[in-house]
Amino acid sequence: MSKIRVGMIGYKFMGKAHSNAYRALPMFFPKVIRPEMAVICGRDPVGLEQARAQFGWEGAETDWRNLVKRDDIDLIDINAPSDAHKEIAIAAAEAGKHIFCEKPLALNLTDSIEMLNAAEKAGIKHMVGFNYRFAPAVQLAKKLIAEGRIGKIYHFRGFFLQDWIVDPEFPLVWRLQKDIAGSGSLGDLGAHVIDMARFLVGEFQEVIGMNDTFVKERPLQSATTGGLTAKGDKEAPKGQVTVDDATLFLARFANGALGSIEATRFAPGHRCTNSFEINGSKGSIKFDFERVNELEVYFTDDADDVQGFRRVIATDSAHAYSDAWWPPGHTIGYEHTFTHEMHEFMLALAEDRQPVPNFVDGVECQAVLEAVDKSIEERRWVAISELR
Repeated sequence: MSKIRVGMIGYKFMGKAHSNAYRALPMFFPKVIRPEMAVICGRDPVGLEQARAQFGWEGAETDWRNLVKRDDIDLIDINAPSDAHKEIAIAAAEAGKHIFCEKPLALNLTDSIEMLNAAEKAGIKHMVGFNYRFAPAVQLAKKLIAEGRIGKIYHFRGFFLQDWIVDPEFPLVWRLQKDIAGSGSLGDLGAHVIDMARFLVGEFQEVIGMNDTFVKERPLQSATTGGLTAKGDKEAPKGQVTVDDATLFLARFANGALGSIEATRFAPGHRCTNSFEINGSKGSIKFDFERVNELEVYFTDDADDVQGFRRVIATDSAHAYSDAWWPPGHTIGYEHTFTHEMHEFMLALAEDRQPVPNFVDGVECQAVLEAVDKSIEERRWVAISELR
């Protein structure tokens, strides 16, 4: 296989990020399968055509059902709102299409398991969009842990902080509605931190959490401007916010490590602070996505007179993916994580294996999300095994 024709459902924030990745992949990773941007799909014909022309897709469809049936499409990319994931993914799997699906995989654990079962029954390749794994600095963190260079892991503390809905007059966008989004800060932001913890530390054993919705009602939305922005009218009728604004939880991992995770959209000054620190018996590592090219590393066996965290710029040839981009020290950004993600998918297709992370990882993440919700509702520790 030298090329694969892609049909993408969704054309806003993630649609733009995915389109950019498909366009960049052949230029910077020419040896992998070439994705052909065949068809983009969305419900609004005017907005869809604007996106098709701007992003560089060959054609367009306004009904995803027509798209998944097309014989000229090999891969379905799902970045529509979360409530649409299950139906589209199962239909795509039954049609024999490979699937890339954004996170969270589904609205709940039951739906995500159905998606996984459908994909496995169909024998197709499937991937879930945890793009932050693919920052070279995070890949370096994984390497240091796998090689035992920070020893036995004792602590994982992670947080994803944003501030885009602090204004109580910000409108009621779909991400603030449980029936569409599934959950709020926990599912949108916390899912990334959960996946990062699973990737670097291992499986969760039990959790206990708390959450709050600080602004209970918001003006109904009048227009969307893309990404995480929208317009509203303070005089407009208000609707109920049905998701969490902030969630915090404690965790114990299967390997005995302790964890703390926080996700909030009410942290003024934090635009996209996706950060973690891991402490082990031989050292520690720290990462902050707002400094995406950097990993802070500390080793206990350093000489006494130079003890302390060192800043590693993960742009040298020793670091994952870096050879494909620029000379050392010439940094990369957010969009590159999606290109690396698609590189993994194309490589997996060529090697006839499942890409990682895949729907299994999506299901495991969803189990943790639901365990946290259950712990909050019942005000107790909840073992992940209770949800199986």
